[in-house]
Amino acid sequence: MPIRNRNAYAFLAPYLLVFATFWIWPIISSFLTSFQNTRVNPWKFSLSINWGRLIGDPAFYNALYNTLIILVIQVPVMIAIATVMAVLLNSPLLKARPLFRFAFFAPVVVGEVAYSAVFRLMFSFDFGIVNKIITFVGLPAVSWFDNANAAMTLIIIAVTWRWAGYNAIIILAGLQSIPDDVYEAATLDRVSKTQQFFHITLPLLKPIILFCVILSVIGTMQLFTEPFLITNRGGPGGGTETLGLLLYREGFRSLNFGYASAVAYTMAALAVAISLLNLWIGREPK
Repeated sequence: MPIRNRNAYAFLAPYLLVFATFWIWPIISSFLTSFQNTRVNPWKFSLSINWGRLIGDPAFYNALYNTLIILVIQVPVMIAIATVMAVLLNSPLLKARPLFRFAFFAPVVVGEVAYSAVFRLMFSFDFGIVNKIITFVGLPAVSWFDNANAAMTLIIIAVTWRWAGYNAIIILAGLQSIPDDVYEAATLDRVSKTQQFFHITLPLLKPIILFCVILSVIGTMQLFTEPFLITNRGGPGGGTETLGLLLYREGFRSLNFGYASAVAYTMAALAVAISLLNLWIGREPK
């Protein structure tokens, strides 16, 4: 190896050592742990104790169902809202655009505990502002934390509020990379703004939107904060328990690290599979 290359790797060695110690080794270790019976001391190798339980565990299928419900409903709605927000933020008619961009991005930097507490207060059955608005228009108040469907709706609303602006900023960057000449040519050809949006803007934004979808899929598969803090650890009755919450319950409350590792690798495999499916659907035609 040339001296120049050896020097480069010498400079990289401290980072690579830290990366291997705190990233590569934990990944390998957790995979090996998924084949261990961690209910005994010392731990014993068992090929099927965790993965076999996973296949027949009703709690796992409940968490998987809840996670997929959030994924199928929340992600498309959020991406659609984020796209509309990005188009509005990119409009030359909008004044004080930097202020609006900050306002839309602000939910991401708000502390998770603080924003969860605010949502719990807003959706309180007795004195929450949401129920006050609902009863004001003549509809019955909703028990958001005692009904599984209502609690799931609340989780979807909260996650959308928190991450729609983040995705809007990413899509806005994509919008600003589209040359103005394309729109000028379309305008000269008397193409309406609506047609320009569906036949020019959206096709050119396809890679950016696909990127946001994949990020959202990965985030949803790991969803933990909202069901833990807003609906009180996946309540009511496990109606909002996600795979991330199941992993936490098994690993850090039941101390069953082997089963928690199996759940973690299942989450990762599902995230990869769904992301690859999105890439396949969004591929460019040959």
